[in-house]
Amino acid sequence: TKRRPVEKILQTTNMSTNTDVSLSSYDEDQGSKLIRKAKEAPFVPIGMAGFAAIVAYGLYKLKSRGNTKMSLHLIHMRVAAQGFVVGAMTLGMGYSMYREFWAKPKP
Repeated sequence: TKRRPVEKILQTTNMSTNTDVSLSSYDEDQGSKLIRKAKEAPFVPIGMAGFAAIVAYGLYKLKSRGNTKMSLHLIHMRVAAQGFVVGAMTLGMGYSMYREFWAKPKP
């Protein structure tokens, strides 16, 4: 007998459905997910906060930049913000390597 394509799709879907799958990652709300991720990689929120602080400081100092050109001021702020983020990423990688290789108890 010929089956219609819809019946094949439904049969395949029903066969591949596993009801024992844990959906705990979907039960997590955004706040608890952010806190969990921050505990796993603490330098990510530090880098984001530093970036935001440098950008806010740059916008605050925009009024009192004197006779410095706008483009030069923006380039300096971009370099400072990127430098902070790269530094935070480097420290984070060093911290995760330390946790994984040196601070890990040997069996």
